[in-house]
Amino acid sequence: MARVAIVTGGTRGIGEAISLALKEKGITVAANFAGDESKAKSFTEKHGIQSFRWNVADFDACQEGVRRVEDALGPVDIVVNNAGITRDGTLLKMSYEAWKDVIDTNLGGCFNMAKATFSGMKDRGWGRIVNIGSINGQAGQYGQVNYAAAKSGIHGFTKALAQEGARFGITVNAIAPGYIDTDMVAAVPAEVLAKIVAKIPVGRLGQAHEIARGVAFLCSDDAGFVTGSTLSINGGQHMY
Repeated sequence: MARVAIVTGGTRGIGEAISLALKEKGITVAANFAGDESKAKSFTEKHGIQSFRWNVADFDACQEGVRRVEDALGPVDIVVNNAGITRDGTLLKMSYEAWKDVIDTNLGGCFNMAKATFSGMKDRGWGRIVNIGSINGQAGQYGQVNYAAAKSGIHGFTKALAQEGARFGITVNAIAPGYIDTDMVAAVPAEVLAKIVAKIPVGRLGQAHEIARGVAFLCSDDAGFVTGSTLSINGGQHMY
């Protein structure tokens, strides 16, 4: 029987690429989304992957959403916490709401989804949780105290939960993407983007499928001895 995965934010950008990569590995994928019903419908029609709507920042919605996925597809073995938002601004200009929204979605969503699925993985003796962090959670970024804090928190969350899951056959890892050619990055002004690319040793933006390949490996049986790790996929932009 195929394993079942939930990919949050799984209908567009990096999330879409992850959903497709897992499907190609024979995994049954549920793609979570929070907003655009029409785009999610188009995604499902195009790729044959079911989509499910809920807000990962809402604890109760995650509990109910996971129940809906399990009723439709079976027990959840894999969670990829990819959903994320930005509300950029310097601290002096940032509202509390902009801080809270990003923390609740990007970091809180990881807790909410793990809380909804960890027990089942433990009972079955196998699980994979992959959290999508960011180069900006590793190195920081001007005007992103909320986003950088949330993504940095993901890396610590990953290490701590990995220690809890190891004896139950559950691995917990993170991927820290650099600048990837997605709609979010495309919105960056051209002159700013040129300066970013100039700092990437390989000389280009990353592609969503390059992140997805890393996720697919970490979700596989072959990655059973990898846990508590952060895989940096950033073209050499940040090394440590």
